[in-house]
Amino acid sequence: MGGTVNPQISIIIPTLNEQENVSRLLSSLAAWQEQGDEVIVVDGGSSDQTVEQAIAADTVVKTRRGRALQMNKGTTCCRGRIIWFLHADSNVQFFAREDILNSISRGFDWGYFGIRIDASEGIFRVIEGGMNIRSRCTGIATGDQGIFVTKSLFDRVGGFKGIPLMEDIDLSKRLRVFGSPAICRRTITTSPRRWRQGGILRTIVTMWFLRLAWFFGVSANKLARIYGYR
Repeated sequence: MGGTVNPQISIIIPTLNEQENVSRLLSSLAAWQEQGDEVIVVDGGSSDQTVEQAIAADTVVKTRRGRALQMNKGTTCCRGRIIWFLHADSNVQFFAREDILNSISRGFDWGYFGIRIDASEGIFRVIEGGMNIRSRCTGIATGDQGIFVTKSLFDRVGGFKGIPLMEDIDLSKRLRVFGSPAICRRTITTSPRRWRQGGILRTIVTMWFLRLAWFFGVSANKLARIYGYR
């Protein structure tokens, strides 16, 4: 669909059993493709209809499971000068394209968005507010926040490390060495499913513990074994 020889933005979406989300997300990205951007879906071995539902993507790549591995794989076939990593359960608006391009034109080599959780309960306003304040204070983003980066800088830092979790935080820390991020004030929306599936309080505590343990030197592989991450 994208069609141009040199797209400005390559949107890379890692998937695993996302049949209910991927077609919706791709529909919202059609306007980007009309502007010449490309959309790459990298599937990690879905057992549902994710790959079939991703027909609107410009490229669908299959690889082994693992978000870092999948996103790195996507960058090997992307053609854009800017890469945008996007989760399949995100809800994005076309304004995000302008925000990304404006950020790069202002001299930023990477950045991310504020986050809004797609749920009405007040507790989610507290959660997202804490996430947004933390990311603004630290210059560190999570994958839910839609990290974008120039291809040249991504290659310079060596891409994502092949770790089973914390790959987004690790990448942010290495990108930050080369310059501060553009933190877009407008938000992208993410699903509340991980909090609903794991329990809101339990998920909050688990995520904070994982971040603290990793900060104090516990390896991502060990944390993944402890908590059963795949």
